[in-house]
Amino acid sequence: MSTVRGPGFLAPTVMAVVSCLLVAGCSADGGTSSFDGDGRLQVVTTVAPITSIVAGIAGDRAEIIGLVPEGTNSHTFDPPPSAAVVLSEADLVFINGLKLEEPTKDLAEANMADGATLVEVGTQVLPESEYIYDFSFPREEGKPNPHLWTDPTWAIRYAAVVRDALSDADPDGEDVYQRNYEAFDAQATELSDALRADQESVPADSRELLTYHDAYAYFAETYGWEVIGAIQPESFEDPTPREVAALIDQVRAEDVSVIFGSEVFPSAVLEEIGRATSARYEDTLRDDDLPGEPGDPEHSWTGLMRYNYVTMINGLGGEASLLAALDTTPAVRDDATYPQ
Repeated sequence: MSTVRGPGFLAPTVMAVVSCLLVAGCSADGGTSSFDGDGRLQVVTTVAPITSIVAGIAGDRAEIIGLVPEGTNSHTFDPPPSAAVVLSEADLVFINGLKLEEPTKDLAEANMADGATLVEVGTQVLPESEYIYDFSFPREEGKPNPHLWTDPTWAIRYAAVVRDALSDADPDGEDVYQRNYEAFDAQATELSDALRADQESVPADSRELLTYHDAYAYFAETYGWEVIGAIQPESFEDPTPREVAALIDQVRAEDVSVIFGSEVFPSAVLEEIGRATSARYEDTLRDDDLPGEPGDPEHSWTGLMRYNYVTMINGLGGEASLLAALDTTPAVRDDATYPQ
């Protein structure tokens, strides 16, 4: 199970990669620097699902470095000063936006070179009129739920923004980016179709999610699920005893059979609620931590979402056979750097 790391923490291996790549002039495997004037775009990304989507569109025309280590709380991640060097070398920086990565955005804006472009993908695709404020993201805090990528229909729109930004920066690659976008669109659509078919094995009134981290609001809106609660409050700390008592009452009233936790956010609170209500605690949902290791077929945005949908459908007593049969191997080889 991954460990939550607090603000300002960057795993030693990540710091070594950043230092090696951009200060000492070597690559992650000890070879020569990837920033060697080979003509490829230099691209920096934040969370792993966005890194995967960008890699799927860019292919081998870009060198891509993710900044946020997998298994880290992206909401509280504070990039170290050494990340400024990475950002200063970038032609393009892709972040989710929607106020998810404000410290990284600030660092990027302070250090990016003239002519480089910062792309807030989620902010571009989601009209303000469609912002969702909810359990972990109350309106009074001013930060909408940023988790668009858990919904394939929004992920396809992410890919279109990435395609256009890459094409603007590298017009010679426009045809490549379009082909790669079409391949991503086809794979995401196949995932969406399998999800719609498999979720029919769960009665409509049972497609309810009580989660720890509130990452499925847009998904629920698109696919007809209901998010009945999220345990983690806007402070990203555990809820108070009074809030826990209210959630126990809600679980009993709603007759919730499964509580879905997160492998990034281990929670004794969810275990307590499960014991008090006899609801089963499933603690393995992944919000932005891709399955497997970099280079594995399932280590991709498609693999991440397939895993979560199978976990949810099976957990609620359904059968996710079409999803389980999907090939999650990226259509385009992914050589991005994913901090671990």
